[in-house]
Amino acid sequence: MKLGLIGLGNMGHHFGNRFIAAGHELVVFDNNPQALARLQQKGARVAASAQAMADEVEFVLLCLPMPSIVQSVVQGSEGVMHGKAVKIIVDLSTTGPSVTDAVAASVAAKNIQWVGSPVSGGTTGAEKGTLTLMASGPSSAFEQAKPLLSVLGTNIFYLGEQPSLGQTMKIINNTLCAVNIVASCETLVYGAKAGLDAKTMLDVINVSSGRSFITQEKVPQCILNREFPTRFTTDLLHKDIKLCIEEAEKLGVPMTVSPAARQFLSFAIGQGDGPKDYANIIKHIEGWAGVEFGASAPKAG
Repeated sequence: MKLGLIGLGNMGHHFGNRFIAAGHELVVFDNNPQALARLQQKGARVAASAQAMADEVEFVLLCLPMPSIVQSVVQGSEGVMHGKAVKIIVDLSTTGPSVTDAVAASVAAKNIQWVGSPVSGGTTGAEKGTLTLMASGPSSAFEQAKPLLSVLGTNIFYLGEQPSLGQTMKIINNTLCAVNIVASCETLVYGAKAGLDAKTMLDVINVSSGRSFITQEKVPQCILNREFPTRFTTDLLHKDIKLCIEEAEKLGVPMTVSPAARQFLSFAIGQGDGPKDYANIIKHIEGWAGVEFGASAPKAG
């Protein structure tokens, strides 16, 4: 199948690789020449603009970092919605419910169907094709897009006809992730300073009621060995929890714990952690506590 992909960053270039490997004819667009070159070398063809892409392909997939960029790429003067061939847009970005509903309505006026399908699983899941996808939009469009989604992930959920339902699910999930990382870092650093072995703490937690993705996957893979690979940036996690709190406020749903996690992420961004993986936030707590959590023996200050 001939399809278009816009956004070739940390996640998007893995998506492109997987589509090419699956035998699809891929047309790509991005503002980063290096990102374009990587996929062009694999056999992808570069479009001159988002609209030029949408002039020749029926399926356009988006993987973009911010809601404002999604709006610009779709609704701008050379946006996807002005293309002559495009019939279905699949948004893999975390765009948020309000923006998604507005953009979906604008493309529907041009007889283009919108499937919002944000993903979870990070760069590792994107590379391996094991992501979770949270799709919503017209059921007919979802069924047509499903074979493409199956190239990217193993857990595909259809959440309903309203285009923004997948976005709501995604920001709920990532808000839980944000709360869990802050709480986990605080408690693990406390345990290290009290004299507990780092790995033993995780072993106990992960067969007990305090376990989460953070303790089962994130901390063992990114913090315990002190490597901190960039899989999902602090900027992006902050964006997602901010979206969730704002959308909850619109519906009159009170949130008391989540804003505290958002505030801590804001602090970390102010300290220069924005482009770094969100696992790095533990270093601030360690600095205040005077102890390091990780593979080495605790160093109490």
